[in-house]
Amino acid sequence: MKLLALALVLIVALLHLWFLVLEMLLWTKPLGLRTFRLTPEFAQASRTLAANQGLYNGFLAAGVATGLALGIGAGEPGRILCLFSLACVIVAGVFGALTVSRRILWIQALPAVLATATLLAA
Repeated sequence: MKLLALALVLIVALLHLWFLVLEMLLWTKPLGLRTFRLTPEFAQASRTLAANQGLYNGFLAAGVATGLALGIGAGEPGRILCLFSLACVIVAGVFGALTVSRRILWIQALPAVLATATLLAA
């Protein structure tokens, strides 16, 4: 179970690193436009906001990754940091689903919920 928890937590970290890349570097590029279903005009006008959002996703990835580096076993300090960071991801995902697109619930919050449940069970 600990190996599954490790894998799921790592997936969440990698997802948020990818979100950082999409929002900070690819927002106005064809992949970013397709991913977020944006017009070039809207993407250009909102690129600073997207970069800010990408930076926050980077912080979430950093929190999860640092927790992994510290260790996620029972009594290890990384476990608490991972659980906190995953909770932040879940809150951000639910808020995004309510305010932007329901897809965010499945892409962002669900992996974090699964990682949290598995980490708590491990």
